Amino acid sequence: MFGKDNEKRFKNYNATSKKESKMMSNYIVVDEQTGVQYLFSAIGYSGGMTVLVDKDGKPLLADGYK
Repeated sequence: MFGKDNEKRFKNYNATSKKESKMMSNYIVVDEQTGVQYLFSAIGYSGGMTVLVDKDGKPLLADGYK
């Protein structure tokens, strides 16, 4: 997942609101192979990532993926 072969698999999109915090960052991460979107949040030295799902619990896909 994190090797050289997969460096371009995931793309980050800044999802920060207009009011930015110096300690908190939020990004939408897209798996370029599957189109699945993840929310990555970081505060200081810690963070976490979780899949984004629709109302039925299915993973949200980026535009252009089925």
